Amino acid sequence: MTATSLEVVALALVPAILWGLAPIFDKRGMASGGGSIQAALVVVVVQLLWYWLAIAVLYGESAFAGLTLEILAVFAFAGVIGTALGRIAIFVGVDRVGASLNSTILSTRPLFATLIALVALGEPLGPVTGAGIVILVAGLSTLTVSRGGDLGGWTPRDLLWPILAAATFAVANVARRYGMLETPISALEAVAINETAGLVALVAYALAVGGRDVLERPRASYRYFAVSGLLTTVAMLSLMAALGLEAGRIAVVDPLVATAPFFTLVFAAVLLRDLERVTKGVVAGAVLVVVGAVLITI
Repeated sequence: MTATSLEVVALALVPAILWGLAPIFDKRGMASGGGSIQAALVVVVVQLLWYWLAIAVLYGESAFAGLTLEILAVFAFAGVIGTALGRIAIFVGVDRVGASLNSTILSTRPLFATLIALVALGEPLGPVTGAGIVILVAGLSTLTVSRGGDLGGWTPRDLLWPILAAATFAVANVARRYGMLETPISALEAVAINETAGLVALVAYALAVGGRDVLERPRASYRYFAVSGLLTTVAMLSLMAALGLEAGRIAVVDPLVATAPFFTLVFAAVLLRDLERVTKGVVAGAVLVVVGAVLITI
């Protein structure tokens, strides 16, 4: 393995580890009295501070050159669906079923992206993709009867929250992919537009449902969510750096990033023993979901 290849592997494992660790802080934040809307707002604000700073340093006055109104609308749509709706669903899922189950089910994103491509674009369903779908569904079924996750217990209906999050992220990713193919702006600039639109939607929703009441949460919850936002930011920047290298092919980077649920399982077993239970069923389900997701992606 060349030095460049090793660099790609290292950069791709960083988001896997950090996205595996972030749900632990999300769970702690929710358990300390935090709310889903508050959590989404804090995480997005932290991310945007770093994204806009990076854009100012790297691009200066040349930032967003060539951006059209159509592409702006595409990334804004992705932000509203993925960043706003998707993140709220994530935090509700973490609260209801636990970080370990929630993180694993989020890995079903490729399934929804494939179904969208099949229905909307008429893309064919190959044998490897079909096998991946079967394995992934088997993994979800295993998780349903795993008796793991949040110690307070949950019902199969609660699994709809992380499934909803996975579906919204899949829709948003399809929109982002279209936008990136049609514009010369960088991935960092696209992410900044996406997250800014999501923040606007989150603020509007927060004002509509409760205003200040949404933000009146214990200080400890803010600290946990701020750390989660920082971890997510570093993970995203590392992912973009990996994809930006010549050897950073999707087929190499995506499977490595997809291992994030395994890190969440390890972190949850060690750091969330007072809140969650990691059973053999959860581990088996996670293996099946990740294997299925990788096959679908390939």
